[in-house]
Amino acid sequence: MSHPTRRGELFGGADGARRFTGPATGDERRMLVDVLRAQRATLRLKCSGLGPELSLRSVEPSTLSLLGLVRHLAEVERRWFRRVLAGQDPPALFSSTADPDGDFDGATDDHGGIAAAWETWRTEVAFAEQFVAEAPGLDVEGDDSWRGTVSLRWVLIHMIEEYARHNGHADLLRERIDGAIGM
Repeated sequence: MSHPTRRGELFGGADGARRFTGPATGDERRMLVDVLRAQRATLRLKCSGLGPELSLRSVEPSTLSLLGLVRHLAEVERRWFRRVLAGQDPPALFSSTADPDGDFDGATDDHGGIAAAWETWRTEVAFAEQFVAEAPGLDVEGDDSWRGTVSLRWVLIHMIEEYARHNGHADLLRERIDGAIGM
């Protein structure tokens, strides 16, 4: 008699399982960084093997797509790590005052949009990882127009939440595209 597997175990195989191998006890920074790393890896996994399908929308009237999520999360990384914590003033990547949902609305496969979105996301993640690695501690602070003063600790927790929420969206989007399911 064979044992049924859970539906969530079917996506990603060994690569998927390796995302969550970090410590479950010990140093707070290391745990937060590792959980965020795993959430970022989950986004990559949910988008793996796809090309133009990344720009497929969920259901009308929504403009939600996997490509939109990549673009949105690049913007989120940029906001919290470059603007708020590092105090830089770089321009927005995909949205603007006139087009606040440009990260999703403009997520199309036109003119190399997919490759550019991934490169931008990787650049912002690399900046964030370097900032966190070089920060003297989790109590480093920055000022945000929405939340006021925030610590690096809060930003890491918020980023984990942001990725986890959007990875839930990615689960459904990916299943709609090709039936791939799982954690």
